[in-house]
Amino acid sequence: MANRGKTIMCSVLFLDIAEYSKKSVSGQISLKERFNAYLSVAIRDVPIDDRIILDTGDGAALSFLGDVGDALQVALSMRESLREGLHMEPPLLVRMGINLGPVRLVRDLNGQPNIVGDGINVAQRVMGFADPGQILVSRPYYDAVSRLSPEYAGMFHYQGSRTDKHVREHEIYAIGYPGEFTSTLTLSGDAGRSKGELSDLSRQLGESWRSAIAAFQKASPLKRTAYAGAVLVPIVAVMMLVSAMWRPAPTPAPQKQEAGQVPLLVPQAAPIVPASAVVAAVPASVVIAAGGHAETKEAMAEEARENVDQEAGEKVKDKEKALKKKTPEKKEKEKNVAEKTGVAAGQAALAVVCTEGSSVYVDGQPKGKVGKSPMLVRVDPGKHLVMLMSSSRVYSMNMDFGSGKTVRVSPDFCH
Repeated sequence: MANRGKTIMCSVLFLDIAEYSKKSVSGQISLKERFNAYLSVAIRDVPIDDRIILDTGDGAALSFLGDVGDALQVALSMRESLREGLHMEPPLLVRMGINLGPVRLVRDLNGQPNIVGDGINVAQRVMGFADPGQILVSRPYYDAVSRLSPEYAGMFHYQGSRTDKHVREHEIYAIGYPGEFTSTLTLSGDAGRSKGELSDLSRQLGESWRSAIAAFQKASPLKRTAYAGAVLVPIVAVMMLVSAMWRPAPTPAPQKQEAGQVPLLVPQAAPIVPASAVVAAVPASVVIAAGGHAETKEAMAEEARENVDQEAGEKVKDKEKALKKKTPEKKEKEKNVAEKTGVAAGQAALAVVCTEGSSVYVDGQPKGKVGKSPMLVRVDPGKHLVMLMSSSRVYSMNMDFGSGKTVRVSPDFCH
C-alpha cells in the first residue's frame, strides 16, 4: 500500500447480485451472506496486501495490485461456487466483469483504503453487459492475460463491441462458452436442473473440440501433416474396404469350344447352390449323350432348379415347425422371469434407493419421487441418462439396461 495517492494500473473485478433489490430484507440478507462466504473462499489465496475490497451493497469491487491473473482466478472460483449452490433458495445469481485500467489509491471517510478512477468504472460497465453467471472482460484485460499462457488465450471468446449508457464503446470477451451458465441459472424446477446437466456435457464437448482446433493451428507444419495423416489414413482405409466389398466379381472369359464338345448352358438367374445338391436333384433317368439336343439339356436344367427350390422350401417349413414347438417354452420362461423380477420381457427396470422425496429422471423426463420404499421405474433396454436429485445434491450417470434386467442405483449421499 506504499503507492497510496498515486495512479497505478491494476485489474479490477466487479461483481453484482442480479435482482437483489427485488428481494425482501430477509432474502437480501440470505443472498449477501452466501455471496460473502463464496467470495471469502475465492480470494483466500490472494495476499491481503495485493487486494482491496469494496462493498457495493448488492455486490463488491475487488482491485488486484499484484498478479494480473488473480482477477481471473477469483472469478472462475466464484463461478464454480455459484454452480454448486445453484439449487438453493433463493437462487444466487451473480454477474461479473473484469477490466485492466488506471486507478488511484485513496482513503474513504472511515480511513479505509479505497480505489477510484477509470479502471473501476469500466469494470462496472463491462459487468453490466453480462448475463447472470457469466464472466466478461474488457479488451485491455484480454490483451494482457491472454499472453500469460496458451491456456488463458483459449478460454476467451470475442463478443463484439458494446455501447454503455455514456455512449462509450467497449470490446467484450467472454470467459468459457458464451452463455453456458445463463441457461442453467435461469431455468427453475427439477426439469431445469436436468437440462443444466446436459448443458454441462455439451459445454465439455465444445471445449474439447475448440482445444483440438487450437492445438492444430499452433502446431508446426510437420505436426500438422502428421495430424492430418492420422485422421485421413483410417478414412481412406475404410473407403477402400467398402469399395472392395461392393466391387462386382469379374466375368470369366468364354472358353474355346472344341469340335464335337457339348456347350455348357448355365442360366443367368440360376441360384448359387452346392454341386452335390444339384446332382442329387437331377433324376438318374435324365441322362443324354454328348451329341444330345439343346432342348433336352434345357429341360434337365429346369427340372434341377425346380427340385432345388422344392428342397429349400421343405427346409424352411421344417425350421418354422421347430420354432413353433419352442414358442410355448419361451413364453413360460419369460413369464417366470417377469414374476420374479417384476420386469416384463423386452423391458428393463431401474431400482432407486435414496432419501424420501428425492426426484428421479430418465433421459431428462421426470419419473416421480422416492418414497419410504425403493422406487421401481420401467425403461426400454439400452443406454439411458439417469439423474437423481435430493434437496442439495445431484447424481447423474449414463447406464446400460439389459433386457429383463433391473439396475439398482443408490448414491453415497442418499445414506
